[in-house]
Amino acid sequence: MAKTIEIMDTTLRDGEQTNGVSFLPHEKLHIAKQLLNVVHVNRIEVASARVSEGEKKAVKQICLWARQHNMLNRVEVLGFVDQHTSANWINSCGGRVMNLLCKGSQRHCELQLKKTLHEHINDIIEEVNYATALGLEVNVYLEDWSNGMKDSPEYVYELVDALSLTPIKRFMLPDTLGVLNPLTCMNYMRKMRKRYPDLHFDFHAHNDYDLAIANVSSAVLCGANGIHTSINGLGERAGNAPLSSVQAILKDHFEMETAIDESALYPTSRLVASYSGISVSPNRPITGDNVFTQVAGVHADGDNKSNLYCNALLPERFGRQREYALGKNSGRANILKNLEAYDLELTPEETRRVTQRIIELGDKKQLVTPDDLPYIVSDVLKHDAPESRVRLINYMVTTAKGLQPTASFKIEIDGEAYETHASGDGQYDAFMVGLREIYEERLGRHLPQLTGYAVGIPPGGRTDAFVQTTISWTLTDGRVIRTHGFDADQTDAAIKATLKMLNMLED
Repeated sequence: MAKTIEIMDTTLRDGEQTNGVSFLPHEKLHIAKQLLNVVHVNRIEVASARVSEGEKKAVKQICLWARQHNMLNRVEVLGFVDQHTSANWINSCGGRVMNLLCKGSQRHCELQLKKTLHEHINDIIEEVNYATALGLEVNVYLEDWSNGMKDSPEYVYELVDALSLTPIKRFMLPDTLGVLNPLTCMNYMRKMRKRYPDLHFDFHAHNDYDLAIANVSSAVLCGANGIHTSINGLGERAGNAPLSSVQAILKDHFEMETAIDESALYPTSRLVASYSGISVSPNRPITGDNVFTQVAGVHADGDNKSNLYCNALLPERFGRQREYALGKNSGRANILKNLEAYDLELTPEETRRVTQRIIELGDKKQLVTPDDLPYIVSDVLKHDAPESRVRLINYMVTTAKGLQPTASFKIEIDGEAYETHASGDGQYDAFMVGLREIYEERLGRHLPQLTGYAVGIPPGGRTDAFVQTTISWTLTDGRVIRTHGFDADQTDAAIKATLKMLNMLED
């Protein structure tokens, strides 16, 4: 039978220790609901005790919701050996699980606490007994465990020997400073499993040497029962093991089972990126924008011939789809793949001309998206060109210190002109407010939701350089399209990208 691995996600606790990241209480609640109810992680660690009143409010909200949905035992809070202050704090929030932070290395115990091992053990047992009497379930973190196993293994063993006789449910083994490599992780985990065959061990990786995923692999192969993760790898310093990668590796490489719903990983990644302000690298496995995009023409050709360039990481597993990039590296096969999506048929000569135009644009560092392809085809072939059904006749945008930005414009939609004047939080926002007024109030039509906005400029920092604004739009059926505009003014570039979207809707 396949081994089942428990996943504890610590985005809301360790992930919030990412420099510059601070979630509001309602954001924490939203992420907690997503992780438990949609992604189906086994447990979540939502906060550290005693941090702030805002943190207390968030924990109370999460615990209230979790209790109403019979999930309270899956919500955990980090606590400390602090004469019961943490246990009382967690209990007052309605929490039922405390992850008690203990010292897993002799150096931490003696130099930070300035206590002997036996004094520390007595303090821990007192906290465990008190928390248990309150009705709390207790897990323990052996902080700096990896260095403890390297420098003072007998300290670790004596500590765990004593604590194994208490009601502690899980022993959580963190590589606190990210110093492990797969071989040392394997060695230490094997020793723990051999000495304590009946204990439940979680492994908590840090990515200082970019080895978090490799160390997770070693830990599960050598007997770890659970793995700690975070969405997008958020966490202290270089972060933690990202949930999406852990899930794929456990399933594909080790045939281990988890409760994770893979199709929920990408939208959850986007949600956390939005709330945290930390964008996802385009080449991050599973959740990056580019990871299911083939660039080289030979790859598209191979996919046409029995999917030669596909592996087990099929985009459909994660609610995504494979794309074929358009640019100077595009070949005929890339063009054909994108033409298929639009049901466009070209002769070999027409395909050659379109390919050449895309290569020319790529050489100029202009971004070409698949959504641009029909317009490029029309421009190159100069026949059967779709007439623009939406035209911006004129517009003026203004901004001034102390005054709200405004936009006035006249737009023609299917031959009928509409004028409007609107204000907003910025020039482009004012334009969009006016546009939505025309479409939604006068025409009774819904516009797509703007879900991504990126501005790119050439290197060198010239103020007269052209900028390229790329906007992602989510349609009512869930599909995402991207359009871009190119201009010396950022607002003008964004408006051009918006007009492309409007014409795509009409077509």
